[in-house]
Amino acid sequence: MSRPHRLLAILQLFENGRPVLTVEDIGTALGMPNSTTYRHVRNLVQAGFLDPVTGAGYALGPGFIRYDRILRQNDQLIRVAEPVMKDLLARTSQHATVILCRRFKDCVMCIHEIKGAQPHPATSYERGVAMPMFLGATSKVILANLPDRTLKSVYLANEKTIRRTLKARDWKEFKKQFREIRRAGYALTDSEIAKGRVGLAAPISRGGQIIAGISLVAIPNKRNRAKVSGYIPSVVSAAAQITKLLSKETPLVSR
Repeated sequence: MSRPHRLLAILQLFENGRPVLTVEDIGTALGMPNSTTYRHVRNLVQAGFLDPVTGAGYALGPGFIRYDRILRQNDQLIRVAEPVMKDLLARTSQHATVILCRRFKDCVMCIHEIKGAQPHPATSYERGVAMPMFLGATSKVILANLPDRTLKSVYLANEKTIRRTLKARDWKEFKKQFREIRRAGYALTDSEIAKGRVGLAAPISRGGQIIAGISLVAIPNKRNRAKVSGYIPSVVSAAAQITKLLSKETPLVSR
C-alpha cells in the first residue's frame, strides 16, 4: 500500500463509528507496525486532519472543517441552487425541508439543506448524510435519469439488494420502474426512508447529464398528506430553473 493510500485508509477507519483511535488501533486495523503508523498519524496531525485527544487517542481534526468551508464557498451547484431552494419553500410549505443531493459512490449524498421557517419534525437529512441508493425520492430520481448503460451497471453490482428492496425480479423490471420515473419527471415516495416522511424530488442536469436532485421533504399529518402531490409542479420547476442557471456557468460542477 502506497503512502497516500495509507493516509486515506487511516481516515477511512473513522467511518466505522469510532470517534477516537489510538496508534495501536490503527496499526492493528491496517496491519502496519506502530512506528510506521505513528509517522503517518503525525503527518495527519500536522495537516490538521487528526487531532490528539486525552487517552493517547486521535480524533478527526479541524482541517476537515476548514476545507468543508472552502468547498461550500466554491461549490457552484450550491451557490446556484440555494436561492431557488429558498424560493421553493416560499412557494410550497415552510413546514418542510428542501435538500440538494448528488450521487456519491454507492449512495446518494445530501450536499445542502434549507429548513422551512415554520415548526416541523426534524428529518435525518443534512450535509454529508448518505442515503440508500434505491430508496427515497431523491435517490430514485437520480438513478432514473442515468444512461441505460450506467443504470445496468448499478443493477448488476447490486442485484440482490435490488430484488430485496424494490421487488424487481430482473433487469427488465428494474429498468421499467425507473424509466417510469424518468418519463414523469419526478419521484414521489412515502415512508421509504422513515415512517411518515414524504419525499418529492426532481432531477438537475447539465449538458444533458444528470448531476443532482432537488427534493422537498415533509412529514405531513393525515389531513395535509394529499397536499404534497400538489407541489409537484413547483419542485419540477425549481429543478428546471437550477438546470438553466447551471448552463450559464463555467463548467466546474462535478460530473
